[in-house]
Parts: sequence; structure tokens; C-alpha cells
Amino acid sequence: MLDGSDDGKMAAAMVQMSCLYRGMLAVRATGIRTLIPGLVPAQFRAFSVRKDPDLEENPFYSKYQAKIQQLRSAKPQEFKTRLEKRHEAKKEVLGHSKQAEFVRLMEEELEKRDKMAAGDGASGGFTKNKTLSSILNMEMIKDKTGEEIAELWMKYYSTKDTISAVIPTQIYKLIFSRSQSCQMFLYALPQKEGYEFFVGQWSGHELHFTSLINVQTMGENAPSQLILYHYPDLKEEKGVVLMTAEMDPKFITVHQAQCLANQVQLFYGTQRQETYRLVETFNHHPTEFKHMLVIAELEQSGLGPAVAPGGS
Repeated sequence: MLDGSDDGKMAAAMVQMSCLYRGMLAVRATGIRTLIPGLVPAQFRAFSVRKDPDLEENPFYSKYQAKIQQLRSAKPQEFKTRLEKRHEAKKEVLGHSKQAEFVRLMEEELEKRDKMAAGDGASGGFTKNKTLSSILNMEMIKDKTGEEIAELWMKYYSTKDTISAVIPTQIYKLIFSRSQSCQMFLYALPQKEGYEFFVGQWSGHELHFTSLINVQTMGENAPSQLILYHYPDLKEEKGVVLMTAEMDPKFITVHQAQCLANQVQLFYGTQRQETYRLVETFNHHPTEFKHMLVIAELEQSGLGPAVAPGGS
């Protein structure tokens, strides 16, 4: 988690995005192709619910409709309060919106996950105690080269419904060192309706993603929808860091997960200072952050319009 001095800055960045785009961001773009637990328990009772046109007209509403309805059913008063705060946020001066409460709640939840990780090795992710030895026979690979291990790793995951990568040690060291001072970033996922924004936050060697609309409608109950697991166990001896992922297939496809993973290297592993400066700005100078520059970087790199089909 960010330290206390950065909480207000990060909240301001998220507030800025919320006020300008009502927290449910869809930047229209012509020619763009598709590409942790904590949910509120369902209650078996029925009542009438008025529709909220401003929420439901959002192009990504249908994707999260079930979770939003679940929150409506389980905690109607809480849902109503959050919705009212969203409306208040639109009317307030930028930087002074009560929308910052959503960010605070999300950060508190991620802090709880960090404490769990420190206490018992679990991250609050989909799989607890997910270690490299639970995937690879460490004894059998000790005499293999980094290249041979990389080939085995990629071949193994080529048949799985997930993504994987082998990251050279020097590149991962750069990514990880930057993640220590810039733990959060706003990623843009190409969709057929434009771009959907995801918040990514580092927790040790894990990177948790959840959609911005998820954070704003579910607050502290917003679940991780994608987790990238990085294994630095072999970085010194073999010169590689292995990565794989778990995702919620109801909301994230393999192609979309790959796009987000590629963006991590684009923004955190880049040698181009102008690109990494976006990450620094988001974390340390949020009032200067411009989300359209993220989209511009994606399209310049080829990750924007060229994402493989498979969206919502």
C-alpha cells in the first residue's frame, strides 16, 4: 500500500477520473476491435428497485450488472448511499469530491490483503500459498539452464486457459523496483465500445487488477479480477523470473489478460522515460495525470487497436 502521505494524492487522481468521466469510463474510438473473493452474500428477498439511467446507460453496465444487482439486493441502503455520493461527486469542485471515499475503501481492502500475506503467506488472491514449488519440481530443474526452464514453462502453460511469461532478470528488477515507489496505475483495456479502465496495484510480487467501475460500485468489496504472479526464485541462478496468472473468466478473457500484462512491461519496464513518467505522475502528481496519454501510448505501441478479439 501507499504510505499515508500518498493517500490523498492517489485519492485525488481517482477523484479526478471519477468527476470527469463519472467513474465508468468509455472513451469512444473508431475502429477499435474487441479484444478475490469478497462479494456481498446474496439475500433471499425481493423488493422493487428503481432504475438509475445514468448508471445503466454506461456501455459496461451490463458486464457488471449481476454484481451491482447483488449489492442492491444485499445492502440496499449501502448501494443507495454510494450512488448518492457518485451524484454528489459530479457537482463538486475537482479535487474535493466525496468520491475519494471509494478509493480509501479500496486501499483499506488491499491493505488487509497485504497483512494477510505477511501473516500466512497468502495474498487474498484466488490461490493461497501459490509458490513456484507448487507448480514446478524444483529438484528436476536445478541442472537446467534458464533457457531450458523458460521453454518448459511456456510449453506447460500453452495448454492452459491462462497467460504466462518468462522475464529476464534485469527487466524484472527494473519493473519491481519501480513498483515499490509507484504501486498503482490506471490501465486502459481496448473494447469494441472504446476503452475500459482497470486499476492495477502491486502487493509484493503479485499485481492485482480490478475494473474502475467495480471499485466505484462495490467499494471495499471490489474483487480482484486478474492477478499476475511473478516468481523471482530463479532470478539470480538462472537469470529468469517466471510469471503466470489467475483470472475471473466471467469478466476477463485470456486475450484481455495478455493485453493488461503487456501493458505492465510497457509502462513499468520501459526504457523510455516519457512513458514511465505517466506512472510517476499518476502516483505522485495525480492532478497532472491525463488518461488520454495512456491511450496514446497504447496506440503508439500497437497494443491499442491491435488487441486480439474476445471481449465482452
